[in-house]
Amino acid sequence: METTDSTTVATTDPTFGLDTFGDVTVDPAGRPVPADQVIRNVVAEAVLADHVGVDAFGLGEHHRPDFAVTAPEVVLAAIAARTENIRLGTAVTVLSSDDPVRVYERFATLDAVSDGRAEITLGRGSFVESFPLFGYDLADYENLFEEKLDLFAALRSEQPVTWSGSTRTALHAADVHPKTAAGAIPTWVGVGGSPQSVVRAARYGFALMLAIIGGDPARFAPYSRLYRQALAEFGHAPQPVGVHAPGLVADTDAEAIELAWPHFQAMRDRIGQERGWGPTSRAEFERDIASGAQHVGSPDTVARKIAQTLRATGANRFDLKYSMGTLPHDVLMHGIELYGTDVIPRVRRLLAAPTAPVAANVG
Repeated sequence: METTDSTTVATTDPTFGLDTFGDVTVDPAGRPVPADQVIRNVVAEAVLADHVGVDAFGLGEHHRPDFAVTAPEVVLAAIAARTENIRLGTAVTVLSSDDPVRVYERFATLDAVSDGRAEITLGRGSFVESFPLFGYDLADYENLFEEKLDLFAALRSEQPVTWSGSTRTALHAADVHPKTAAGAIPTWVGVGGSPQSVVRAARYGFALMLAIIGGDPARFAPYSRLYRQALAEFGHAPQPVGVHAPGLVADTDAEAIELAWPHFQAMRDRIGQERGWGPTSRAEFERDIASGAQHVGSPDTVARKIAQTLRATGANRFDLKYSMGTLPHDVLMHGIELYGTDVIPRVRRLLAAPTAPVAANVG
């Protein structure tokens, strides 16, 4: 990686993933698709992603009616049985309201059934329904994540662990099974833009996943630099930096915007009502597209946006959050096909030619 005065130049050999939260979609008549069918559709989407050469597939964990996936590892195991190459992970696992021992056991098992393709992204999540559901007090929000991340880091060595804290019973020479063939599960920490969170990820030597859901991606460049500096100061080897960002690929820019907008609006306003935000607007949505926060458009436009994001942030992995509220399954499938067959090769070509312009076409 080379560093300039203003940006960190992304690697010419990045990896590309797709993320979904298992959003409850609608059928052609506009009716919500039952959760069981949504989950089967997610499996089909992952199978297609593997077929078209996407590197990784991540499932978010949510416990609310607008998202169907509450147990990502189970769905990922089903995907593992029908795929060959794609890495299988989360976006994210809400570690604060889970048991690190059980999390590691479940992912070690997934790693076995997938022949070494499991990875995990740990985070706090953007929703808090899991805390009361599993008996945790939101007043302990910070301490729960801090302690459980510390325990998970110890477990990841796959050696006997002695640990104590205030959030669960102590462990003495505890050995967790099964062991993985590689000796550890590749682990990321999802970060929304806190310097403290970036340094914490570096302290444990975990890879860093930047969640960019609004604004210019270039504003995350300082976090990449801080992370790499902190890794070196903690004595860890270099680790990858990834970006998770929303988007949609369609045949043309105009079609992508028209397809995405009503579903984005419904999702954003539903969540906004819960959180006391005002309603969104088409102009705000298009500003997010123009800024690079929303990677929405034709294959050429999305490829240029992704290349721009990778260069601006210094990341060497990009995960497109391809589901967008109730956007139908057939639209998602077409977008996945375009992403694998057209977008990813275009981004690789752009990044292999450093002098080529990478500014997104947002007109």
